[in-house]
Amino acid sequence: MTTPNNIEQLLSIMTQLRDEKKGCPWDKKQTFDSIVPHTIEETYEVVDAIHKKDWSNLKEELGDLLFQVVFYAQIAQEEQLFDFNDVLETLNAKLIRRHPHVFGEENFSSDAEIAANWDKVKQQERLDKEKSNQQTTVQESILDTIPTALPSLLRANKIQKQCAKVGFDWDELQPVANKVNEEVAEVLEEVYKVPRNEEKVEEELGDLLFATVNLVRHLEKNPEQVLSKANNKFERRFRQIEANVAKKGKKIEQCELNELDLEWEKIKRSERN
Repeated sequence: MTTPNNIEQLLSIMTQLRDEKKGCPWDKKQTFDSIVPHTIEETYEVVDAIHKKDWSNLKEELGDLLFQVVFYAQIAQEEQLFDFNDVLETLNAKLIRRHPHVFGEENFSSDAEIAANWDKVKQQERLDKEKSNQQTTVQESILDTIPTALPSLLRANKIQKQCAKVGFDWDELQPVANKVNEEVAEVLEEVYKVPRNEEKVEEELGDLLFATVNLVRHLEKNPEQVLSKANNKFERRFRQIEANVAKKGKKIEQCELNELDLEWEKIKRSERN
């Protein structure tokens, strides 16, 4: 059970790690930018523990992720920007503000109404922030709230969802599927050109990936989860190929492709049965 003493101890540990005289040499030299790769890594380790249903490890990984938050807050406090308590106050206020149906008098009859209100509040928050910072923009975009640092797969999905909210989207599946086929054809067209323009090939591959994300979204699936499951399936089958080949006293690099394909098909058939 979390108590204020636990939080206080964690903050005290963080302060000591950053102490100029008695702190840890590694922790003392870290900056906002240098911690970012570790934050991304810890986030994925949390996701991995959830996918594996490794609840004991999840507890540890969530602690590692929380430590990232505390680390950023400590650096911010040292630079007189804000502190951990400010982070908590901001979060608490945001959660209450974005859930008027829980903490206020609003009533919503569906998830769609809740999502619409959420977007409305976020938009107002952004406008208020711009006013408080006395910022002037030439033109606002509904895409302004999507972080550019997101993983590309996740960002593509968010961009498409935002555009769909204002009607820039197909309302049927067939044209979405047609677009994927069109992009495949355009990739192949560029690939077989002589001489090949590698920049154009890369551009067309990007269009194909973006169109595929759109198809996944229209089928109401999460592209990150879909691809993660595909990765896991491929890895499971490939490891089985390695095991089958090893039983024959061979190494996988000693096998011809057709032999490996036969093993792959056997594994697929066994999974179906």
